[in-house]
Amino acid sequence: MENQYDIIVIGSGPGGYTAAIRASQLGYKVGIVEKYNTLGGTCTNVGCIPAKALLDSTEHFHKAKTEFELHGIELNNGLNLNFEQFLKRKDGVVKSNVSGLSYLMKKNKIDVRTGLGSFIDSTHLKISNEGKETVLESKYFIIATGSKPSSIPGVAIDKDRIITSTEALSLPAQPKSMVIIGGGVIGVEMASVFARIGTEVTIIEYTDTLIPTMDHELGKALFKTLSKLGIKSLLGSKVQSATNTGNSTTVKFEDHEGKAQEITAEYCLVAVGRRAYTDGLNLQAIGVETEKNGKVRVDDQLRTNVENIYAIGDVIAGAMLAHKAEDEGVFVAEVINGQKPHINYDLIPGVVYTWPEVAAVGSTEEELKAKGIAYNKGSFPYSASGRARAANDTDGFVKVLVSPQYGEVLGVHIIGPRAADVIAQSVVGMEYEVTAEDMYRISYAHPTYSEALKDAYLIAAGQGAINI
Repeated sequence: MENQYDIIVIGSGPGGYTAAIRASQLGYKVGIVEKYNTLGGTCTNVGCIPAKALLDSTEHFHKAKTEFELHGIELNNGLNLNFEQFLKRKDGVVKSNVSGLSYLMKKNKIDVRTGLGSFIDSTHLKISNEGKETVLESKYFIIATGSKPSSIPGVAIDKDRIITSTEALSLPAQPKSMVIIGGGVIGVEMASVFARIGTEVTIIEYTDTLIPTMDHELGKALFKTLSKLGIKSLLGSKVQSATNTGNSTTVKFEDHEGKAQEITAEYCLVAVGRRAYTDGLNLQAIGVETEKNGKVRVDDQLRTNVENIYAIGDVIAGAMLAHKAEDEGVFVAEVINGQKPHINYDLIPGVVYTWPEVAAVGSTEEELKAKGIAYNKGSFPYSASGRARAANDTDGFVKVLVSPQYGEVLGVHIIGPRAADVIAQSVVGMEYEVTAEDMYRISYAHPTYSEALKDAYLIAAGQGAINI
């Protein structure tokens, strides 16, 4: 009975540990299998959490360098960055989160098994760890093995000079220069980290906008903000190759006019997306179907074609977001329990942790135009916000897209201070289908960043802004 479970979760990232905890709360005997010796997956160890720790540290440094004098704060002995302590703090944040996960596993009586999981059949999983093998049996399995960084033709990641965000989080010394291939979420966040501490950063992006999956007005505004940090963004440019030349890298590309160009930097960071990671699971042997891109095929209950095996998070279709995986982890545990949960995939917010932050939910303006859907737009700048002025954080705006017929909120797009937190209010409103009028008639504390939402809704309704 020791190796028999009701549910085994493979992978301990946000989707995996959330699924395991919810399943345990529902009364199941749960085991979680993790390939590495630490819980939390990519997000906790080499992704979301350490990246945000460095983003916060560098934002403090940048403000000390550029804004403290304005606030009357004088640094008489100058300003220096202790790069070793900079990384040490990040490691401490990760360690604290991992410890918290270990505590949650014990609290919820979840067995943690370390090793590479490989299916023998639909009810048995072999765990290999340092030459030892253990076979576990379970009624249900939840695949939550996440994703790995991907690359493009001509660019081979060597983890030395041609690196991913994983290596960028633990460099041996502060780099003097860096080329980042890809201007998506990871690319612009990593660009922010290093540019703030004085690294010369160039982003090469294939499309004609940064963060191309988000509303294009956000990308244009972010381009200007990053330019203030000294980041050079080369849009509409196609990378041909990246070469490790010893102490530096050379990246060759075609610019937006099709002209051959090259650039040299100490590091080349590849941030062109991620791929589903199912290596070693032996899915073919048990007949679990996958898509051409390697993602696991699931139905609307997140069940694979093998009845007792489910999959969640980055290994299935949809945005590769930690909070999406968490929602799916809870969803699957409750489906197995016979409940009827739901996830509204159209209302999963996207966030970029630059400063100012970028956050959005619902349809972009480009999507509405492409579908021929009528909308009213309300846009309010943070330069007119009293709270933003008080904080000297006046870059950015709030944009709301509203149906002219019923006042339905179709999309909310924010670039500004604390956008990642402010967006939550709009997610609630859209989930429960409140109207734009409802959104501007509720009371907003003054002065707050969220007041910009109220004014944007007022403008979308044909009225003028009333706050400052």
